[in-house]
Amino acid sequence: MPEISLDLGEVTLRGTVAGAGPTVLLLHAGGERRGVWSPVAAVLARRGLRSVAFDLRGHGESSGRAATLRALADDVAEMIRRQPAPLVLVGASIGGLAGLAALADPAIADLVAGLVLVDVVPDLAPGRVRSWLDFHGLRDRHALIVEDVLGSGSALFATAGALDLPILVVQGGPGSPLGESDVLRFRAANRHVTVARVPAAGHLVARDAPDELADLVSAHARAWLKAGSKPAEYAE
Repeated sequence: MPEISLDLGEVTLRGTVAGAGPTVLLLHAGGERRGVWSPVAAVLARRGLRSVAFDLRGHGESSGRAATLRALADDVAEMIRRQPAPLVLVGASIGGLAGLAALADPAIADLVAGLVLVDVVPDLAPGRVRSWLDFHGLRDRHALIVEDVLGSGSALFATAGALDLPILVVQGGPGSPLGESDVLRFRAANRHVTVARVPAAGHLVARDAPDELADLVSAHARAWLKAGSKPAEYAE
């Protein structure tokens, strides 16, 4: 698969392109690399979609340090600007939150046909998030970005609530930090939100159930990109 680089001055992001057709931008979870998307990208390519997956700053082959959500969001905004529009944005965990933060800019949101949040919604309870990260031995390694994200919860929730585009939340099964009350609260905040559950997966759905995730992403992406109209048509 062709590899690409995105030079943003202070950092260089490394990415991989697969397939041809309308673009799906794939953002991995914290601590992951773009290669986690390879099985998903292969399915998308067979279904007529082009995918682009970057290592986030401070991850994999990309340079820099992932210390603030704003820095990640600015990177995502530039990724979106440099891809053919409209595209579908898919973000797992912190990748999804960085995508949401980027969409706070209406000019960026106008380039996006739909958003898939993989096992994440904005403004989760900080105590529960910290406990989940501690249980998995992750919080100490990512302390700065964790606290920055938790402090951004209310702003992210406001951004998500105001988005006028279709949003799919893909919720993992046991082992996910995402609770049913979190999903219901998010659905109440934005009428364009729909939910699909993948019980066989934990938090890292792309790793645990790539085929099922690819099915969901491809079906929704093709519908959103084909419609090119008002997201209310896809609200449930």
